[in-house]
Amino acid sequence: MALPKPISVEEFFAPPVRSRASLSPDGTKIAYLAPWGNHLNLWIESVDAPGDARRVTSEDRNLLSYHWTDDPRWLLYTRDQGGDENRHLYRVDLEDPDAGATDLTPFPGARIVDLKLPAARPGKAVFSSNSRNPAAFDLFELDIATGDMRTLAENTGGAATTFFYGGSGDPFTSDVTEQGDLNLSRWNEATQTLRHIAQFDGADYPLGVYPLEVTADAGVLFGSNRGSDRLRLARLDAETGEETEVDSHPQYDLDTRARVFPALPSPLIFSRRTGELIGVRYLGERLVINALDPHFAEVLENLRNLSDGDLAHISSDESEQRWVVSFTHDRDPGATYFYDHSSGESRALFRPLGHLDPEQLAPMTPVTITARDGLALPSHLTLPIGTEPHRLPLVLLVHGGPWDRDSWGFNPLVQLLANRGYAVLQVNFRSSTGYGKSFMKAGIGELAGKMHDDLIDGVNWAIQQGYADPDRVAILGGSYGGYAALVGVTFTPDVFAAAVDIFGVSDLANFLRNQPEFVRPALAANWFRWVGDPADPQQEADMLARSPISQVDQVRTPLLIAQGANDARVAQAESDNMVQALRARGVPVEYILMADEGHSIENPENLIAVYRAVERFLDEHLGHDRDET
Repeated sequence: MALPKPISVEEFFAPPVRSRASLSPDGTKIAYLAPWGNHLNLWIESVDAPGDARRVTSEDRNLLSYHWTDDPRWLLYTRDQGGDENRHLYRVDLEDPDAGATDLTPFPGARIVDLKLPAARPGKAVFSSNSRNPAAFDLFELDIATGDMRTLAENTGGAATTFFYGGSGDPFTSDVTEQGDLNLSRWNEATQTLRHIAQFDGADYPLGVYPLEVTADAGVLFGSNRGSDRLRLARLDAETGEETEVDSHPQYDLDTRARVFPALPSPLIFSRRTGELIGVRYLGERLVINALDPHFAEVLENLRNLSDGDLAHISSDESEQRWVVSFTHDRDPGATYFYDHSSGESRALFRPLGHLDPEQLAPMTPVTITARDGLALPSHLTLPIGTEPHRLPLVLLVHGGPWDRDSWGFNPLVQLLANRGYAVLQVNFRSSTGYGKSFMKAGIGELAGKMHDDLIDGVNWAIQQGYADPDRVAILGGSYGGYAALVGVTFTPDVFAAAVDIFGVSDLANFLRNQPEFVRPALAANWFRWVGDPADPQQEADMLARSPISQVDQVRTPLLIAQGANDARVAQAESDNMVQALRARGVPVEYILMADEGHSIENPENLIAVYRAVERFLDEHLGHDRDET
């Protein structure tokens, strides 16, 4: 059994040669992201004359997404300032390549959210921004060509209210009550009043109702689990409030990962020609797309034949004959193809990480682990290739959120660890989304409790199966996963030989008190419900008891902490305080503070520096086996 060749950190975390390709509305050009100055920028190339690629942006931070407008002259994208999450909207004029990008929302300290390009309003962009009041998002319409902006609705409800709009008629609002429940209402522009339509139990929707799209007939498409454990697609009648099912899957929830990571595809696929809904994504062990349109069903059948991965980004021209698609895959990520439905022609366009040989990468396998109370935990196991899978050093990799999930696909950190000889286990612990609302709600009140027990049960499963060496187990995660790593070394220090915390929470009460204004109203539906309100002394005491900062005297596990100085979600103080408390006790802890990052690591130089440190740290404290067997 041959060992894979060692692959460097730089190779795993190198920016893609190209990614996120999509067709222009007229089908003549492909836009995509590719490196310039070591950061992903926006490029354009002809469909029928490939090789004439030109760069159209010069950004010094990675662009994550962009948008064609209905006029192929204009492209739009958003970016923040040094990781502060204050995203501005920028326009690129393809007819004037020397003009550079124009900041259409140059409001200091403000951000835009929920960008839409309504088919009913050609040439316009609609979004919400807190440029008037940091705690309230007003609804704006922007003329893309001129940059002129007008207010469609002023937010009188404060941070608890958000607008959404379909491009015709009056907009809608969603707001969070003090109890954490969610209201949907219709805004009357003439009377400047709201008319209530429906209410949802906030415990079922900790991150809000998603997706949420206005239909051409002024109804609302939304993800609903009312009366069901599964999240399905429903339509709400704006006049009667009546809910009817549009589409569902018998086993899987709607794929809502884009709610947390907007660069991922929406669960709803709309026709570029008509604006109608033509497909819906569901996610279980693998992705399933239900086609709701006969033409798209024909196209979809042919697209699936291009790869054994899962369809990811899908774009077409206005005729819906020309298509550009990419695929999710555990070992060949983002492979991108052109397909012409009228001729049946297809061709590979690029592999984003073509320097990585799929045969040298480790397959990710879905497994189900039974928790100590009988709950089934959907998980993923990645074993190094070329090595007998017995008593290996194990890394427990914990996802963030906690209202998120791990899913099948390429993860550069997983592949780095597997290449170094580690087994990698990813457990979707209770409170993870995508596995039904009862699974998610099973985590209420269970931070540092059953949610952590699920992780330990995953480790014990890997040991019992013979995969893991019990003396060489590490825990690693970011955001909530960073909190879990800190819980691991404070509440269960005997389990782990090493831990890595990346922008994790150390003090739950302090974390919640320092949330930015624009997220505070939503806390009632998620954090307050799951762990408590720090304004209540009794709840605050319970939060402290569940916080790693209160258990620092238990730490005897080697610990590496990384933090972004501009983090708007988990303030730098969360890491600073933990490091200071440990060092005051004489406990060694490594600390990496990144001055130009927020609640993610985007700059390639920081990614490489952090994961080089992780590689060295784990090798020091776990070691790895690369002996050929």
